[in-house]
Amino acid sequence: WGPSQRGLRSPGQEGGRDPPAGAGGAARGGKRAAPAEAGALQPAKLSRAELYKPPTSEELSQLKETEDLFHSSLLRLQVSREAHKEEEEKIDAFLHEINSLLSAIPDTPETELTDQAWLPKGVKVLFLQVPFTVKGRFRFLSPTELKVVGSYLLGTCIKPEINMDVAVTMPWEIFQDKDNLNQHYHWKRALYLAHIAQHFSKEKLFGSVKFAYMNSNHLKPILLLRPQGKDEKMVTVRLHACPAPGLFKPSCFYPSKNNVRTAWFMEQSTPKEGRAWATEPPTLHYNSSILCDMVLLSHLHFLSSAATDFLGMKDGLALLKVWLNQRQLSKGLGCFSGFLVSMLVAYLLMKRKIVKMMSGYQVLRSTLQFLATTDLTVTGISLAKDVDASLPVLDDFHQAFEVVFVDPSGLVNLCADMTASKYHQVQFEAKRSMEILDDRMVDGFQVLLMTAKPMLRAFDHVFHLKHASKLQGACKKMQLLNELMDRGGNYVATALPFVVSLLARGLAGRALLVAHSLPQIPEWSIDAEPPKHKDVGPLTFGLLFVPEFAASTLEKGPQADHPEALDFRTFWGEKSELRRFQDGSICEAVVWEADTICQKRLIPEQIVRHLLKLHADIPESSICYSGALLESVIRTGQKESGTGEEAMVSVVCSYDDLSRKLWNLKGLPLTVTAVQGVHPALRYTDVFPPIPMKPIYSFHTRIRTKQLLLPSEEKPCPAYIAPLKIICHMEGSGQWPQDKEAIKRIKAAFHLQLAELLQQQHQLVCRPAVTHTDVYKEGYVFRLQVAYHREPLILKEVVTPEGMLKYQDTEDSRQLELETLHLPYLTSSLHGLQQQHPVFGSTCRLAKRWVCAQLLSDNISEECVDLLVAFLFLHPAPFTPPSSPQVGFLRFLDLLATFDWKNNPLIVNLNAGLTGEQAIKNKFVAARSRLPVMFIATPKDRWSSMWTQERPSVQVSWALCCGHAWLPWDEKQQGGEHTGWCPAVLPCFWGIQLCIATWGEIL
Repeated sequence: WGPSQRGLRSPGQEGGRDPPAGAGGAARGGKRAAPAEAGALQPAKLSRAELYKPPTSEELSQLKETEDLFHSSLLRLQVSREAHKEEEEKIDAFLHEINSLLSAIPDTPETELTDQAWLPKGVKVLFLQVPFTVKGRFRFLSPTELKVVGSYLLGTCIKPEINMDVAVTMPWEIFQDKDNLNQHYHWKRALYLAHIAQHFSKEKLFGSVKFAYMNSNHLKPILLLRPQGKDEKMVTVRLHACPAPGLFKPSCFYPSKNNVRTAWFMEQSTPKEGRAWATEPPTLHYNSSILCDMVLLSHLHFLSSAATDFLGMKDGLALLKVWLNQRQLSKGLGCFSGFLVSMLVAYLLMKRKIVKMMSGYQVLRSTLQFLATTDLTVTGISLAKDVDASLPVLDDFHQAFEVVFVDPSGLVNLCADMTASKYHQVQFEAKRSMEILDDRMVDGFQVLLMTAKPMLRAFDHVFHLKHASKLQGACKKMQLLNELMDRGGNYVATALPFVVSLLARGLAGRALLVAHSLPQIPEWSIDAEPPKHKDVGPLTFGLLFVPEFAASTLEKGPQADHPEALDFRTFWGEKSELRRFQDGSICEAVVWEADTICQKRLIPEQIVRHLLKLHADIPESSICYSGALLESVIRTGQKESGTGEEAMVSVVCSYDDLSRKLWNLKGLPLTVTAVQGVHPALRYTDVFPPIPMKPIYSFHTRIRTKQLLLPSEEKPCPAYIAPLKIICHMEGSGQWPQDKEAIKRIKAAFHLQLAELLQQQHQLVCRPAVTHTDVYKEGYVFRLQVAYHREPLILKEVVTPEGMLKYQDTEDSRQLELETLHLPYLTSSLHGLQQQHPVFGSTCRLAKRWVCAQLLSDNISEECVDLLVAFLFLHPAPFTPPSSPQVGFLRFLDLLATFDWKNNPLIVNLNAGLTGEQAIKNKFVAARSRLPVMFIATPKDRWSSMWTQERPSVQVSWALCCGHAWLPWDEKQQGGEHTGWCPAVLPCFWGIQLCIATWGEIL
């Protein structure tokens, strides 16, 4: 049956071979190990000279490859794979028994295709028999051949799902002339497998006998067989029924040929014209479904030839399959399957873009590089070596299919079911992966192969088409009868490429990528009816935005007198209107209504709903758009006034104006060198930014002598205005005293003078105090605090009993450094990050709201949460930086849940100020026991993690990481009918109680 299956090993996973007996002394349990068997591998005993001899050229080459290609020896260990001989023997025995049982299945008498009374009631035909008017006869005869095909025989299977594909060749005698027409072949194929399933279901050999669609293609039903007992999950044998060689003429299935008659599909009377079939539309996908069965064995031979003496291909394919699985690209209709990527590697080998001397990692890189730089929607590729003049050329395939990759026979497009959108997603992921692999500061293995990328966290906006049955009306609206007939009535597969193309055009310029989930139909019992087309469940669409243009309110079209104007009006419908622009031009344009930043972020939702209703007749009730489900928790005010971004901008503008006034103040003995904000609102991360408040004079009594307003007792209490703290750095001078108490008095004098000058020169209401000055400006209160750059150093001065002066950290010096140095730096850095990523602030606010909902806000600082979110924007791999607060928040939860705080520091490279990241990691490992539970390093705080020095505790950090228990629930709910969000408070209580109980037992 061929070589064994192999799977990726985890770093700590034990290999398939046991250690040699006797090599390690006594066995476990205190028993003496049995003596080694003859011929068993023994550890080599090296002399001292051999142990320390210089490495050979081969060893040097391997070390060089490890350094240059793998970036670490851990990656080389993680891609190494070992055979599991015991499983291999069990699978071989299972296959032999299947072969014996197939040979023993009795033949059946010949009946009409529509007469299926010979099937027992406990077995249903695994094919949607619509229309049911099919002429022809069928009988079961034993298969002529049984062969293992696919990745198992090539040794490229990966766990956890080990699938073994077995081709069952149906004999010539069960077919008649013209079985290529009107689904005759598909009916016979389904009846053949149903008869096998009927007999296998009675055998004790099988734990389960089920039906499934191959890659969810309803024209390709297969039979799934699993062993009995504990070995049920060991392997799944997939039986594929295929025609005998030479049964059909390949020329019948060229992309331009028709094999489904319109009259039969529409259940109409046959047209009288003798050659009406000549005008029938081509049925390219129908033809491809039969051709794939015809060339199944030849594909195996082709891949076997490529894999011969090429161990790197097996390792590379294992890595590529994991890469595809993590991105949800390898399952479903039109997927980039393991078979497809195997053929692609064989193509690169044929074109000498890879050679058999390459390692698995080099195969991975070369394949990703090819995908990143080659657009198969424009320039297709072919594996056919000998070009036959009678065969279709690449241009013929491009006219018929969106993505073109022709197999070695020159007949089959391996990407026939793939949409252009799905290939562009693969191409985008390949480009992003190459960037990550080239970045030596990123752990490529962990990021690319061990990190899942579900659509909800990979795309900025996600929406679901809840009722796939609505696509049936879309096919009618878009006049897709010919395509529907080609797809055998599968309206989901028919309409999906056109819907995605429609959205891509409508979101052009706003969206970098418009992707869709792959329709997937689960396996079903043999006594159940086959799933309908609508049973694919909700279809998910993902939008990856270009941040600069995603929220634009204007869609400018061509000038009114241009021919393209009509097409623009047709596409946008009643939304299009003529508008005059500042340059004098009169153009067609669409203006979307949006007042607040929050509403502008949802302009893509307006576009999606409008276009799907206009062109596909899909009602808005069938669309569940989850672009801003969570933003309601950070809305400000009782009415719909936005999510606070405008209020934050207003605060910053007022702060900037005050800063300019402070810089330009006249009459100060020392000039102001820097004005730096430290309040969260000045870095856009305050959950509820302060709202400007102006006093209602009728509610107060004015005391003119002191310029005060005294609240009246009978009136409502005045609103509280939170002060916005600002650090005002004064220039250094020899006039500053060197005594800490004297410095405090000088600062108090500056506070008095600042209040006086601001009042005189800018008519601002100020109230000075010893430690600060409050300035009332435009409804906000800014709290100015003067700082002197040498004061922290003076606070560190300590005089020893011997009269020696030394410097050491004190509580006062640390607190002053935090307030006047580190916090202003953090605020200015995060302010700059907000300018690069406009949703950074809103993401921080969502994260803080979630922490508060867990009742943990007193146990983790705001600055710590800000840095955690900043990490997501500065180090987003394998994702792109978030362009919506919701996706940023979901990644925040995932970071808390999955980051290994025990063994790794979280390095936040603000302003790209860090270069020696490895030194931080080394020092962290050496001093781990003395460091905080959550260690966060920044350019100005590499060794102490000041923002997590005192909090959170071990128990609280554990409770925070319980956010991962809520994350899968959220992802599941957003795919269904749930459209709201509830902070998970109770699970946090349970987590704390469990943690306290556990620690109680330990103590």
